[in-house]
Amino acid sequence: MNSVAVVGTVAALCSTISFVPQAWRIVRTRDTGAISPLTYSLTVTGFALWTAYGVGLGEWSLIATNSICFVLSAFILLMTLLPWATKDAVADRIDPPS
Repeated sequence: MNSVAVVGTVAALCSTISFVPQAWRIVRTRDTGAISPLTYSLTVTGFALWTAYGVGLGEWSLIATNSICFVLSAFILLMTLLPWATKDAVADRIDPPS
C-alpha cells in the first residue's frame, strides 16, 4: 500500500469513528441540547451525497465510509429532533438500564 492510500485509509477511519463518541454520549445521557440540528442536517445531507457520488463512481471506499458516517450522523440528528420520551425509549433499547 502506498503512502497516499495509507493517508486515505487513516482519514476514512478517523472520519467514520469520529461520530461514535457523540452517538454513544447521547445514548448514555439523552442530552442533545448543545447539538445544532441545522449543522447535522447539512452533515447528513453531505454524507448522503458523498455516498451517492461513490455509487456513481463505483468506489466502494467512498460508499462504505460515507454510508457509515451517514447512519451515525443521521442517528445523532434524529435523537436531537425526537421528543424526550421517544429519545429515552430509543436510548433504553440500545443501552438498557441496569
